Amino acid sequence: MRVYLIGVGMGNPATLTLEARAAIEESKMLIGAPRLLEPYQGRDCRALIAAEDVARAVAGVEEGPVGVLLSGDVGFYSGAQKLRERLECDEVRSIPGISSLSYFCARLGTAWQDVHIVSAHGRAHNALGEITSHRRTFLLTGGATLAQDVCKDLTGHGLGGLRVWVGERLSYPEERICGGSAAELAEETFASLAVMLVENPNPVVRTSTAPGLPDSAFQRGKAPMTKEEVRTLVLSKLRPQAHHVVWDVGAGTGSVSIECALACPAGWVYAVEKEEPALALLEENRQRFGICNLTAVPGHAPEALKDLPAPDRVFLGGTAGTMEESLTAALAKQPALRAVATAVTLETLAESVRVFEAKGFRDVDIVQIAVTRTRQVGPYHMLDANNPVWIISGEGAE
Repeated sequence: MRVYLIGVGMGNPATLTLEARAAIEESKMLIGAPRLLEPYQGRDCRALIAAEDVARAVAGVEEGPVGVLLSGDVGFYSGAQKLRERLECDEVRSIPGISSLSYFCARLGTAWQDVHIVSAHGRAHNALGEITSHRRTFLLTGGATLAQDVCKDLTGHGLGGLRVWVGERLSYPEERICGGSAAELAEETFASLAVMLVENPNPVVRTSTAPGLPDSAFQRGKAPMTKEEVRTLVLSKLRPQAHHVVWDVGAGTGSVSIECALACPAGWVYAVEKEEPALALLEENRQRFGICNLTAVPGHAPEALKDLPAPDRVFLGGTAGTMEESLTAALAKQPALRAVATAVTLETLAESVRVFEAKGFRDVDIVQIAVTRTRQVGPYHMLDANNPVWIISGEGAE
């Protein structure tokens, strides 16, 4: 039996391709979301959305073909792939439709080949971090992420002047497209299912592809700071990914936090620090780099960690004797995390190794780094050695 996976665009039959229209006319049964089935009342229709339910309904059909209607394009954040994996049919044919991205940009009269695409519909996502790290960002909103809330977040982080366009009920007679600043659109109310295009002329990006910002880029004061060479190795041992949640426990001036925030534009970094002067410097450095996906968490570990989301990566740079308690709190939320700690004394080194092994970390790696810089004395360059630093890293549960 033949099954058509039909991209119907935004839902208005006027936007169907000729191939999609022919497949719908040929199908003896149509399956899809109630909104997509509305134009085909009087036909044999089944209002189903979940892939398992659709596959079960198709399996019960004796004579086809069956047409499954899917919003937008079958290759653009569509349920087509998941459904295809569950179908047991002689022939499954995908028919592309007009995506909301191409339709919306056509309505705005702009190209979309340089747009960064984000789906915040029905998934946890750091839309703010994505927008601040790209010049042009397209977002599919819905669920817990609404267009007006994204605009409010932008405004709250000092980005209320960014140019934003929001579209809802695209292709229907009641289609609505609004343009303005993020601050202006934050006062509007939009439908749950909407799309956005945000332009950010000054995105926050790394000046190079590798970590290791120069120490001179940070305000330091008297707060401790992980130095450039050590920080570079710490980041390589942390191995952060773009979507990760990172805890920096004992953040000091926030140099590691800022490096992680730049490495995780779709994630979030929580910088835990107990000293007020260091917190002030951390905030100054955050603003200096224009970073929005970094939150300072005042307080002592492990108490300050209780309300934080589960971490993918944890850096323990200054735990003041609470390393074991901090790791226990982190592992309780995410057993599969990766952790990195630094030590400058033999006692801290011994405690770090003991804790990593006691907590069952795998592939525990222990490295010493001894950095010697130079300083100019008259016509000469003298060696200026820094204290050796131990870096301990390991993986949590499989």
